Amino acid sequence: MAAPVPSLGQLVSEATSLFKQMFDDEAPQFAVCAPGRVNLIGEHTDYNQGYVLPMALPLVTVVVGSASSDPEATIVTASEHADEPRRVDLRLPKGTFPLSPGLPNEGLPLSPGLPHWANYVKGVIHHYRAHPLPGFKAVVVSSVTLGAGLSSSASFEVAFYTFLQQLKPDDGDKVSKAIACQQAEHTHAGVPCGIMDQLVSVLGMEGHALLIDCRSLESTPVQLTVPGLVFLITNSNVKHSLASSNYALRRAQCEKAASILGKPSLRDVTMNDLEDARDQLDDVTYRRAFHVIGEIQRTVRGAEYLKTGAYQEFGKVMVESHNSLRDLYEVSCKELDDLVSVAMEVEGVFGSRMTGGGFGGCTITLLKAQVVDRVTRHIQERYSGTPTFYVATPSEGARVLQLS
Repeated sequence: MAAPVPSLGQLVSEATSLFKQMFDDEAPQFAVCAPGRVNLIGEHTDYNQGYVLPMALPLVTVVVGSASSDPEATIVTASEHADEPRRVDLRLPKGTFPLSPGLPNEGLPLSPGLPHWANYVKGVIHHYRAHPLPGFKAVVVSSVTLGAGLSSSASFEVAFYTFLQQLKPDDGDKVSKAIACQQAEHTHAGVPCGIMDQLVSVLGMEGHALLIDCRSLESTPVQLTVPGLVFLITNSNVKHSLASSNYALRRAQCEKAASILGKPSLRDVTMNDLEDARDQLDDVTYRRAFHVIGEIQRTVRGAEYLKTGAYQEFGKVMVESHNSLRDLYEVSCKELDDLVSVAMEVEGVFGSRMTGGGFGGCTITLLKAQVVDRVTRHIQERYSGTPTFYVATPSEGARVLQLS
């Protein structure tokens, strides 16, 4: 059976209760949320300026808070996975937009440090597009599973940016908001991520995936409300420690390939280009590029399959994607491979693949709704670990919530 997901109301209630507990029974003025995401296809293509096909999830990060007369900011997290301390006090920069990395601003610099979770807050404040900010108090809670490849970090960043917009509105441009949150992850969390996670957390649409062009940043809705079909997320509940270092390495390998081929990015490289230049590339670089070029093509085809109801064909490109991530990009692991293999044994399953950065986390499976219970039981019987399951419902992006 799929795991229960805390409702939005439950999360807001939890955050509000903690806010009152931490701040002398004061009620928060604002509440916002931003979702995590699952990527249906298009893995490791976003930082290569290719296409991705994610959807926003009902799993969200909620921020509640209030403006303060104090020039400092106090942020508290309720996450049991956060490192200590779970309360931080920050002196806010007094400069005006843009805050320039490496240049002094009035007030203490918001440098990365400990606790790690607060680096997301610092990064979003630094890259926020309307300074100076007033002091504030805030509490953060989340139902996005950490380390599962469902983009808990982008959910946190976008939710916090949305909260800052309530304190001091920026220009309201949604793409610029996503870019600012991506920059926060680069400079303060130290992860050279692509734009997909932040963009779908901002722009997510109920009932739709988004085909995102990571070069132009244009997004096209792809309807997913198909009677009788669902996407099932299976969390392997493993995360291998090599994930973060290998992410940066894969990105560097792609940049190397594009440079040798004389192109701005692998988005501009065709399979013919790659084959013509094969003797210029070492085997590893060649295989990385082969995955990315093929994955970009699979993503565009996959979006068309979903638009036209060709679900068997979409399932096939999901499996092709997983095999490529396993064999060419080498970011899968035994647990993910086992989950995909076992899911594909059940009649009524169209396709399955790892999703997210890799080395653990989740798979995403397209299947008939009537076989969800059969699939989850089969996986529990055959998989050596302890998986958890979520039926993925395409949901709305970042938004302001009403407080009762």
